[in-house]
Amino acid sequence: MEQLQAQIEVWAGAWASPVWVNLFLLSSLLIIWRLECLSKRGVEGTVLGTLFMPYFSGLGNLIFVFVLIKQAGPPEEIAINAWTNNFTNLCFLLTVPALIWGLRLGAPSRSKKAVRVATLHRLSLALTLLAMIFFCLVVWALGQDGSIDRFDGCVLVALFVFWQCFHVYEVLKENTRTGQAWHPAILIDLAIILAASFITLLSVDGIVARILESEHSFVSPARLGLLTGWLMVLPNAILAFYYAARGRGEVVYSSQVGDGHICIPLAIGLFAIFREIPVSEIFQQGLLFLAAVAAVHLFTTIVFKGLPKLIALALLGLYGVSLYWQLV
Repeated sequence: MEQLQAQIEVWAGAWASPVWVNLFLLSSLLIIWRLECLSKRGVEGTVLGTLFMPYFSGLGNLIFVFVLIKQAGPPEEIAINAWTNNFTNLCFLLTVPALIWGLRLGAPSRSKKAVRVATLHRLSLALTLLAMIFFCLVVWALGQDGSIDRFDGCVLVALFVFWQCFHVYEVLKENTRTGQAWHPAILIDLAIILAASFITLLSVDGIVARILESEHSFVSPARLGLLTGWLMVLPNAILAFYYAARGRGEVVYSSQVGDGHICIPLAIGLFAIFREIPVSEIFQQGLLFLAAVAAVHLFTTIVFKGLPKLIALALLGLYGVSLYWQLV
């Protein structure tokens, strides 16, 4: 892999940085294309958003963990990357589509089947948001001593695995109850996704190396977590805008919230197993803030069956204030 990266660097020359970014975006688009094929092969919307999309849209964050360990990067950047990713998902990638197209979780028709399916989607999403609040509070509690160590990391990874086992159980139970089965061609889609994932690994490794070596005032090692956090939400942005335009609010919501679980607790937990993560007071406050925003989304999901534009506008304004604070 290192030889291939070196060849790309030589070939790209001074354009290496944009080449790595474009490779990351192209591999992400390839993954999203095959995920859309999965939805056409019988993978139901909420299952697609909670069980498949988070792994592949959040793949860059998992690869960032591997690359940061490999390149001995600053461990505190993994926490900044995770927080930036989650906060952008909740306060930007859900609010902007809601302001443009509306983000509704109600039934498309008044038939009993449509109402039942929409209700199940909302219940599943509410549970996923509760899990996000729970995971944020667990990381906050484990970091009270000033760091997330190896044992804390094992706890976080174990919690995530248990959460995913619950999802798998629900999917298998539903398929058994309805007698449905997924199309065998899903294996081909997953194989293509894995191939694209290798390109993602190459590109993230190249991007991180470039940022760590940069002496620019803005693109610098001091902003590694912030910059990679923004970069890695771009695939999520494509998902959010695409499915919002199609009126698939349940996929928009579940994919963004599910992607947050990849960062918190999985990415933080995996990194902590290998290297201890120092936890600053600002990050501790940020976790509580993130849990509060997730609680707002939980409230709107239950009460309004979607995200009202007024609340979306308030959250977007909050994101703008946070963005200014981060940059300054």
